Amino acid sequence: MTLTQPDYILYAQHGWADTHRDIAALTQSVASPRAHRVTPNLGFINTWLRMAPLVDAVDAIATQTHHLYPDIPIRIIGHSMGGLIWLKVLKRHPDWWPQVESLILIGSPVSGSDLSRTLDPFQWGIGIAKDLGQNRRPLAEKIAAAIPTLTIVGDVGNASDGIVPIACSQFHRARCITLKGIYHDALKCHPEVAAAIRHYWAQPQSFRLPPLVELTERDRAIRQLQEIPGMTDTHTRNFGQARPWGTLADGSVLHTWQSPVGVHHVYLADPVSCCYAGFVGWPHTGELYRTLREMG
Repeated sequence: MTLTQPDYILYAQHGWADTHRDIAALTQSVASPRAHRVTPNLGFINTWLRMAPLVDAVDAIATQTHHLYPDIPIRIIGHSMGGLIWLKVLKRHPDWWPQVESLILIGSPVSGSDLSRTLDPFQWGIGIAKDLGQNRRPLAEKIAAAIPTLTIVGDVGNASDGIVPIACSQFHRARCITLKGIYHDALKCHPEVAAAIRHYWAQPQSFRLPPLVELTERDRAIRQLQEIPGMTDTHTRNFGQARPWGTLADGSVLHTWQSPVGVHHVYLADPVSCCYAGFVGWPHTGELYRTLREMG
Protein backbone atom coordinates (compact mmCIF):
# COMPACT_ATOMS: atom_id res chain seq x y z
CA MET A 1 0.00 0.00 0.00
CA THR A 2 1.34 3.44 -0.94
CA LEU A 3 0.98 6.09 1.75
CA THR A 4 -0.24 9.54 0.76
CA GLN A 5 2.67 11.88 1.23
CA PRO A 6 1.89 14.72 3.68
CA ASP A 7 3.23 18.27 3.40
CA TYR A 8 5.13 17.73 6.64
CA ILE A 9 4.96 15.82 9.91
CA LEU A 10 3.81 17.99 12.80
CA TYR A 11 4.68 16.65 16.23
CA ALA A 12 3.05 18.43 19.17
CA GLN A 13 3.71 17.42 22.75
CA HIS A 14 1.79 18.33 25.89
CA GLY A 15 3.54 18.94 29.17
CA TRP A 16 3.23 18.32 32.89
CA ALA A 17 -0.16 17.60 34.51
CA ASP A 18 -1.84 17.49 31.12
CA THR A 19 -3.01 15.29 28.26
CA HIS A 20 -2.87 15.72 24.50
CA ARG A 21 -6.36 17.19 24.08
CA ASP A 22 -5.60 20.93 24.08
CA ILE A 23 -2.37 20.83 22.14
CA ALA A 24 -4.03 18.58 19.55
CA ALA A 25 -6.64 21.32 19.13
CA LEU A 26 -3.81 23.82 18.63
CA THR A 27 -2.36 21.71 15.82
CA GLN A 28 -5.73 21.67 14.07
CA SER A 29 -5.66 25.45 13.91
CA VAL A 30 -2.07 25.81 12.67
CA ALA A 31 -1.38 22.80 10.43
CA SER A 32 -1.92 22.64 6.69
CA PRO A 33 -4.73 20.36 5.47
CA ARG A 34 -2.18 17.79 4.25
CA ALA A 35 0.04 17.81 7.33
CA HIS A 36 0.33 14.57 9.29
CA ARG A 37 -0.27 15.51 12.94
CA VAL A 38 1.19 13.41 15.77
CA THR A 39 0.11 14.35 19.32
CA PRO A 40 1.06 11.60 21.80
CA ASN A 41 -0.96 11.31 25.00
CA LEU A 42 1.54 10.48 27.74
CA GLY A 43 -1.10 10.24 30.46
CA PHE A 44 -1.84 12.78 33.18
CA ILE A 45 -0.46 10.70 36.07
CA ASN A 46 2.73 9.73 34.22
CA THR A 47 3.72 13.38 33.85
CA TRP A 48 4.08 13.66 37.65
CA LEU A 49 6.68 10.90 37.94
CA ARG A 50 9.88 10.84 35.84
CA MET A 51 10.73 12.36 32.48
CA ALA A 52 12.89 9.53 31.08
CA PRO A 53 9.95 7.16 30.34
CA LEU A 54 8.10 10.05 28.68
CA VAL A 55 11.09 10.77 26.43
CA ASP A 56 11.27 7.06 25.57
CA ALA A 57 7.58 7.00 24.66
CA VAL A 58 7.77 10.06 22.39
CA ASP A 59 11.00 8.76 20.84
CA ALA A 60 9.35 5.43 20.01
CA ILE A 61 6.35 7.11 18.36
CA ALA A 62 8.54 9.53 16.41
CA THR A 63 10.87 6.73 15.28
CA GLN A 64 7.93 4.68 14.02
CA THR A 65 6.56 7.72 12.18
CA HIS A 66 9.98 8.44 10.70
CA HIS A 67 10.15 4.90 9.30
CA LEU A 68 6.81 5.50 7.57
CA TYR A 69 7.79 8.94 6.22
CA PRO A 70 11.60 8.99 6.11
CA ASP A 71 11.94 11.93 3.70
CA ILE A 72 9.12 14.23 4.82
CA PRO A 73 9.95 17.56 6.52
CA ILE A 74 9.34 17.77 10.26
CA ARG A 75 7.87 20.54 12.42
CA ILE A 76 7.74 20.34 16.21
CA ILE A 77 5.70 22.15 18.86
CA GLY A 78 6.18 21.51 22.56
CA HIS A 79 4.32 23.15 25.44
CA SER A 80 6.11 23.43 28.79
CA MET A 81 7.66 20.05 29.63
CA GLY A 82 6.67 18.86 26.15
CA GLY A 83 9.34 21.17 24.73
CA LEU A 84 11.94 19.70 27.11
CA ILE A 85 10.97 16.20 26.03
CA TRP A 86 11.60 17.11 22.42
CA LEU A 87 15.00 18.60 23.21
CA LYS A 88 15.95 15.20 24.62
CA VAL A 89 14.50 13.34 21.63
CA LEU A 90 16.41 15.56 19.21
CA LYS A 91 19.60 14.99 21.20
CA ARG A 92 19.17 11.27 20.48
CA HIS A 93 18.57 11.81 16.75
CA PRO A 94 20.95 14.40 15.26
CA ASP A 95 20.41 12.63 11.93
CA TRP A 96 16.86 14.06 11.94
CA TRP A 97 17.98 17.66 12.34
CA PRO A 98 18.33 18.48 8.61
CA GLN A 99 14.67 17.48 8.14
CA VAL A 100 13.34 19.64 10.99
CA GLU A 101 12.01 22.85 9.43
CA SER A 102 10.84 24.43 12.66
CA LEU A 103 11.06 23.84 16.41
CA ILE A 104 8.64 25.85 18.57
CA LEU A 105 8.85 25.78 22.35
CA ILE A 106 5.86 27.30 24.17
CA GLY A 107 6.46 28.29 27.78
CA SER A 108 9.21 25.69 28.19
CA PRO A 109 11.48 26.04 31.26
CA VAL A 110 14.65 25.45 29.25
CA SER A 111 17.09 26.66 31.90
CA GLY A 112 15.27 24.86 34.71
CA SER A 113 12.00 25.61 36.50
CA ASP A 114 12.46 27.94 39.48
CA LEU A 115 9.44 26.35 41.18
CA SER A 116 10.96 22.88 40.78
CA ARG A 117 14.30 23.99 42.19
CA THR A 118 12.50 25.57 45.13
CA LEU A 119 10.62 22.31 45.81
CA ASP A 120 13.71 20.13 45.31
CA PRO A 121 16.74 22.40 45.93
CA PHE A 122 19.19 19.51 46.35
CA GLN A 123 17.76 17.51 43.40
CA TRP A 124 16.94 14.54 45.57
CA GLY A 125 14.29 13.41 43.10
CA ILE A 126 10.97 14.67 44.46
CA GLY A 127 8.54 13.60 41.72
CA ILE A 128 9.13 15.33 38.40
CA ALA A 129 10.75 18.37 40.10
CA LYS A 130 14.32 17.09 39.66
CA ASP A 131 13.82 16.68 35.90
CA LEU A 132 12.07 20.03 35.43
CA GLY A 133 14.78 21.80 37.43
CA GLN A 134 17.65 20.79 35.13
CA ASN A 135 19.36 23.38 32.95
CA ARG A 136 19.01 22.40 29.28
CA ARG A 137 20.09 25.76 27.83
CA PRO A 138 23.41 24.42 26.39
CA LEU A 139 21.50 21.64 24.59
CA ALA A 140 18.83 24.07 23.35
CA GLU A 141 21.48 26.45 22.00
CA LYS A 142 23.26 23.62 20.21
CA ILE A 143 19.99 22.57 18.57
CA ALA A 144 19.01 26.17 17.73
CA ALA A 145 22.33 26.61 15.93
CA ALA A 146 21.17 23.91 13.48
CA ILE A 147 17.35 24.08 13.53
CA PRO A 148 15.25 27.28 13.15
CA THR A 149 13.84 27.68 16.65
CA LEU A 150 11.13 29.90 18.11
CA THR A 151 10.14 30.36 21.74
CA ILE A 152 6.69 31.69 22.63
CA VAL A 153 6.24 33.04 26.14
CA GLY A 154 3.45 34.66 28.10
CA ASP A 155 3.88 37.75 30.27
CA VAL A 156 1.32 38.35 33.00
CA GLY A 157 3.64 40.58 35.01
CA ASN A 158 6.97 40.26 36.82
CA ALA A 159 8.56 38.84 33.64
CA SER A 160 6.70 35.54 33.99
CA ASP A 161 3.70 33.66 32.63
CA GLY A 162 2.72 32.90 36.21
CA ILE A 163 4.68 29.63 36.22
CA VAL A 164 7.73 29.95 33.95
CA PRO A 165 9.91 33.09 33.97
CA ILE A 166 10.47 34.60 30.53
CA ALA A 167 14.27 34.41 30.88
CA CYS A 168 13.98 30.69 31.61
CA SER A 169 12.51 30.13 28.13
CA GLN A 170 15.01 32.24 26.17
CA PHE A 171 18.35 31.16 24.75
CA HIS A 172 20.90 32.17 22.13
CA ARG A 173 19.98 31.69 18.42
CA ALA A 174 16.25 31.25 19.16
CA ARG A 175 13.73 33.84 18.06
CA CYS A 176 11.24 34.86 20.76
CA ILE A 177 7.64 36.08 20.77
CA THR A 178 6.19 37.47 24.01
CA LEU A 179 2.41 37.56 24.36
CA LYS A 180 1.03 39.87 27.04
CA GLY A 181 -1.63 38.68 29.46
CA ILE A 182 -1.54 34.95 28.68
CA TYR A 183 -0.95 32.57 31.58
CA HIS A 184 1.19 29.45 31.30
CA ASP A 185 -1.59 26.88 31.07
CA ALA A 186 -3.53 28.90 28.49
CA LEU A 187 -0.54 29.11 26.13
CA LYS A 188 -1.05 25.54 24.89
CA CYS A 189 -4.24 26.37 23.00
CA HIS A 190 -4.71 30.15 23.06
CA PRO A 191 -5.95 31.78 19.81
CA GLU A 192 -3.14 34.35 19.99
CA VAL A 193 -0.56 31.57 20.15
CA ALA A 194 -2.13 29.87 17.13
CA ALA A 195 -2.17 33.17 15.23
CA ALA A 196 1.48 33.79 16.13
CA ILE A 197 2.49 30.35 14.83
CA ARG A 198 0.52 30.74 11.59
CA HIS A 199 2.06 34.17 11.00
CA TYR A 200 5.53 32.86 11.82
CA TRP A 201 5.24 29.92 9.44
CA ALA A 202 3.93 32.22 6.70
CA GLN A 203 7.29 34.04 6.63
CA PRO A 204 9.94 32.31 4.47
CA GLN A 205 12.74 33.55 6.75
CA SER A 206 11.23 31.56 9.62
CA PHE A 207 12.62 28.40 8.05
CA ARG A 208 16.15 29.80 7.89
CA LEU A 209 18.59 30.16 10.76
CA PRO A 210 18.74 33.75 12.03
CA PRO A 211 22.01 35.61 11.47
CA LEU A 212 24.51 35.70 14.30
CA VAL A 213 24.09 38.88 16.32
CA GLU A 214 26.85 40.30 18.48
CA LEU A 215 25.87 40.28 22.13
CA THR A 216 25.51 43.62 23.89
CA GLU A 217 27.34 44.24 27.16
CA ARG A 218 24.06 43.68 29.00
CA ASP A 219 23.54 40.37 27.17
CA ARG A 220 27.06 39.28 28.11
CA ALA A 221 26.42 40.25 31.73
CA ILE A 222 23.23 38.19 31.82
CA ARG A 223 25.03 35.19 30.34
CA GLN A 224 27.79 35.57 32.92
CA LEU A 225 25.18 35.51 35.68
CA GLN A 226 23.42 32.51 34.14
CA GLU A 227 26.70 30.59 34.03
CA ILE A 228 27.18 30.81 37.80
CA PRO A 229 26.80 27.25 39.19
CA GLY A 230 23.32 26.79 40.61
CA MET A 231 21.89 29.95 39.03
CA THR A 232 18.15 29.72 38.40
CA ASP A 233 16.26 32.25 36.26
CA THR A 234 13.26 33.60 38.15
CA HIS A 235 10.56 36.29 38.16
CA THR A 236 11.16 39.95 39.03
CA ARG A 237 8.50 40.14 41.76
CA ASN A 238 10.95 40.97 44.57
CA PHE A 239 13.12 43.40 42.64
CA GLY A 240 11.66 46.33 44.58
CA GLN A 241 13.22 44.96 47.78
CA ALA A 242 16.71 44.59 46.29
CA ARG A 243 19.63 46.89 47.02
CA PRO A 244 22.16 48.15 44.45
CA TRP A 245 25.43 46.21 44.33
CA GLY A 246 27.37 47.82 41.49
CA THR A 247 27.15 49.56 38.13
CA LEU A 248 28.40 48.11 34.83
CA ALA A 249 30.13 50.09 32.09
CA ASP A 250 26.91 50.48 30.08
CA GLY A 251 25.05 51.94 33.07
CA SER A 252 23.18 48.75 33.99
CA VAL A 253 22.98 48.22 37.74
CA LEU A 254 23.38 44.95 39.65
CA HIS A 255 21.10 44.51 42.68
CA THR A 256 20.94 41.79 45.34
CA TRP A 257 18.26 40.58 47.73
CA GLN A 258 18.16 37.83 50.34
CA SER A 259 14.84 36.03 50.83
CA PRO A 260 13.46 35.29 54.32
CA VAL A 261 14.85 31.73 54.06
CA GLY A 262 18.32 32.93 53.12
CA VAL A 263 18.25 32.40 49.35
CA HIS A 264 20.32 35.04 47.55
CA HIS A 265 18.88 36.73 44.46
CA VAL A 266 20.56 38.92 41.85
CA TYR A 267 18.92 41.43 39.50
CA LEU A 268 20.25 43.37 36.53
CA ALA A 269 18.37 46.57 35.72
CA ASP A 270 18.60 49.47 33.31
CA PRO A 271 17.03 52.89 34.05
CA VAL A 272 13.66 51.66 32.76
CA SER A 273 13.15 48.15 34.10
CA CYS A 274 14.62 44.99 35.56
CA CYS A 275 16.23 43.03 32.72
CA TYR A 276 17.18 39.84 34.56
CA ALA A 277 16.42 38.05 37.83
CA GLY A 278 17.97 34.90 39.22
CA PHE A 279 18.82 33.10 42.44
CA VAL A 280 21.30 30.50 43.66
CA GLY A 281 20.84 27.78 46.24
CA TRP A 282 22.65 27.91 49.56
CA PRO A 283 25.69 25.86 48.38
CA HIS A 284 26.45 28.36 45.59
CA THR A 285 26.12 31.66 47.47
CA GLY A 286 29.88 32.17 47.59
CA GLU A 287 30.22 31.68 43.84
CA LEU A 288 27.49 34.25 43.24
CA TYR A 289 29.30 36.95 45.18
CA ARG A 290 32.69 36.09 43.70
CA THR A 291 31.20 36.66 40.25
CA LEU A 292 29.51 39.90 41.33
CA ARG A 293 32.84 41.23 42.62
CA GLU A 294 34.42 40.41 39.26
CA MET A 295 31.60 42.17 37.38
CA GLY A 296 31.48 45.37 39.37
